Amino acid sequence: MIDIRFLRENPDVVKQNIKNKFQDKKLPLVDEVIELDKQARAAKGEADALRARRNKISKEIGGCFARGEREKAEELKAQVAADGEKLAELEKKETELNEKVTEIMMVIPNIIDPSVPIGKDDSENVEIERFGEPVVPDFEIPYHTEIMEKLSGIDLDAARKVAGNGFYYLMGDIARLHSAVISYARDFMIDKGFTYCIPPYMIRSNVVSGVMSFAEMDAMMYKIEGEDLFLIGTSEHSMIGKFIDTILQEENLPYTLTSYSPCFRKEKGAHGLEERGVYRIHQFEKQEMIVVCHPDESKMWFDKLWQNTVEFFRTLDVPVRTLECCSGDLADLKVKSIDVEAWSPRQKKYFEVGSCSNLSDAQARRLKIRVNGKDGKKYFAHTLNNTCVAPPRMLIAFLENNLNEDGSVNIPEALRPYMGGKEKIEAK
Repeated sequence: MIDIRFLRENPDVVKQNIKNKFQDKKLPLVDEVIELDKQARAAKGEADALRARRNKISKEIGGCFARGEREKAEELKAQVAADGEKLAELEKKETELNEKVTEIMMVIPNIIDPSVPIGKDDSENVEIERFGEPVVPDFEIPYHTEIMEKLSGIDLDAARKVAGNGFYYLMGDIARLHSAVISYARDFMIDKGFTYCIPPYMIRSNVVSGVMSFAEMDAMMYKIEGEDLFLIGTSEHSMIGKFIDTILQEENLPYTLTSYSPCFRKEKGAHGLEERGVYRIHQFEKQEMIVVCHPDESKMWFDKLWQNTVEFFRTLDVPVRTLECCSGDLADLKVKSIDVEAWSPRQKKYFEVGSCSNLSDAQARRLKIRVNGKDGKKYFAHTLNNTCVAPPRMLIAFLENNLNEDGSVNIPEALRPYMGGKEKIEAK
């Protein structure tokens, strides 16, 4: 959510930003919120004047009684009562107007960074750099679930009976590989200086609305029936929520956290979940990175975060590339985002395995995460998040890039301590 003062003073900038995100239907909201804000401030001004007059008259009433001017005192008391009724009306009006302003401001997109390429959707994202040589072996690479099935590592049929499409049972060495990747990611991030955290897997609605847009919430979140609780779609939600309604001390910045959690997603709007795949699913696990920092440091941390993901994948012999997300592909709270994509030898193309985002002060403004500066002035922190690894998609990239012609899978050196020293996974 952007600052109302910025919108008030720069309506044309906000409108151009909306156009750059190809959300022209939101253009009228800018003028609407300016008018509502004007009315709210007028109501506040009138209410403040009434309060001042009421205080003044109250003092006069005391003087009248002291001088024995009882009749005048009663007239003044009647005036105070009338002003009180008018004040209650103004306060109600001000509250209602401010609520409408906030409701609209939650829909107006954040101002994107000037470096973001302008484009309508993800087809216009821009490749930045490649890391590692993408290789296509001279033997055919099976579909990822076929690789797992040959290694007795997955049971989709049983999962479908138990929970439906979008779920799976991982078995044996593939299940162990899944856990090994998560454990390695945890230690990888700890070695980078991040504090390890396991967060709540459910959050309240005020946290949900603080960390994401309403459209994202509707498409992603599972609601717990009868309770003000939602299952998290990523640990970023509860990790940023950890700082809700807090005033941080500037000298303690930045907060760098790495969190493990299961993630739950409706995947609403997805064009059918693959029955035989684990690329898009309702439940998965993830190791995340979170940073809460000074505004001047958010660009620096943004680069560090996506570089961590690239380095992590390269230690597992998976070639990757980075893509700059264009304006139309950015969620409304984001000012800049980079996707990390892994190479798929089977498809002979890259696919998304992680996303790094800078949200500037948008989440902090919604959640009231403020910083007490050394000069005594308070300001909103900047928040960033990035995927270190989400094993279901990571497993696809890992298996395809480390597969041998005989169906066995090589275990890179970095992962072997987490796999009991195994150098290969082989069919039994």
